[in-house]
Amino acid sequence: MTHTPVIRAEGIYKSYKIFHSPQDRLKQFLFRGKRSFFSEFGALKDVHLQVFQGETVGIIGRNGSGKSTLLQIIAGTLTPSAGTIEVKGKVAALLELGSGFNPEFTGRENVYMNGAILGLTRAQVDELLPQILEFADIGDFIDQPIKTYSSGMAVRLAFAVQAMVPKEVLIVDEALAVGDELFQRKCYAKIEQFKQQGGTILFVSHSAASIIELCDRAVLMDDGEMLMVGPSKRVVNLYQKLIYAPADKRKAVREEILLGSVGNETGPTAGKSKQDAALVSEMFDPHLIPKETFHYESRGALIFDAEITTLSGQRVNLLKANEKYIWRYFVNFTKSCSNIRLGMLIKTVSGLELGGATSAQASEGIPFVDVGQILKVEFTFIPRLHTGTYFLNGGVLGITEEGEVFLNRGIDLAVFKILPREDSLMTCIVDFGVDASLSFIDK
Repeated sequence: MTHTPVIRAEGIYKSYKIFHSPQDRLKQFLFRGKRSFFSEFGALKDVHLQVFQGETVGIIGRNGSGKSTLLQIIAGTLTPSAGTIEVKGKVAALLELGSGFNPEFTGRENVYMNGAILGLTRAQVDELLPQILEFADIGDFIDQPIKTYSSGMAVRLAFAVQAMVPKEVLIVDEALAVGDELFQRKCYAKIEQFKQQGGTILFVSHSAASIIELCDRAVLMDDGEMLMVGPSKRVVNLYQKLIYAPADKRKAVREEILLGSVGNETGPTAGKSKQDAALVSEMFDPHLIPKETFHYESRGALIFDAEITTLSGQRVNLLKANEKYIWRYFVNFTKSCSNIRLGMLIKTVSGLELGGATSAQASEGIPFVDVGQILKVEFTFIPRLHTGTYFLNGGVLGITEEGEVFLNRGIDLAVFKILPREDSLMTCIVDFGVDASLSFIDK
């Protein structure tokens, strides 16, 4: 990544005129602007963003937050109502895959037509065609009309065209949500390859794990505004806190995020003195605490006093792989709740969700918990993991008038490290208990 801005958006606004009836549109034309017969909808409001060469930036937000509008302006398919946009280099935009195809033309004809739209000569498309056909993998259907394709086949061909076009900037807007899992993995691998080659990527997805895994930074959009830009894991955590907030508290959470004052809760060992720390077992590092812990807004429950212990009750955060430990936290119920289920989740430093569990299946939780009750929650687990640092979440699910929701959830409640093992031959993250067997074969 360089410090050269490839994309620069300054004070971007996008508004639309909303007419409530065809007559209002006609009146607006006849009065030639002397009176207004429409209301304005602000899709984007004063957006400022810089994306640097070689950087991958994720954009996350609820439906209608302005994500796609911003990408279309950057891609050049929409004009802003106000502000300036500057993009250096050729852009390939995976917005609505297949939307530019003519259903009456064959797949091959559409490839050439899309190539021309993207500025390629016929000779250049001829050169790229074998790679496009191999990637799309739709066989003889390439010479059949697009209208005979399934939606998955159209997506394959559309992605293949865009993926093979020479470009400096790649824009992806939920395009990979369609198609089978093997093809999605193939697409992500292509994006990773482009990233490794120094390409710049703007990536929109509702998948928090994809944003964290792929992106260097992330942008949180809400109601047309850019609430924050920051490390992708922090942005995703705050996005989840925002969307799971009760309706009456959402505005306050939104303002906290906008002002940058959320997420500074102290960890469970904050305030301990050096003398206190000296009394703690060598298996517990008092300095190994989460830098930031997030809680969803409470809907009747509060998680507190989260910790990891040995089976004998000794508090620890330096763990041995393949030993048993207890993940314990307490829940204070501030209102009566029904069908209570509890959960745990282990994540990597980058936010990749490795695994976890709930205390019961859906509709089989604790039938009823009265206000004021405190519940002790314990999950016994074996961290079959590679040496490294990991985070733990806790969550309380319950039934409200909205259905099953998080009554409270704690993100990065605890952090732990897996101690090195000299005898370990495992690679990557998870230990699958692999045994290697080698033998020479006589000729």
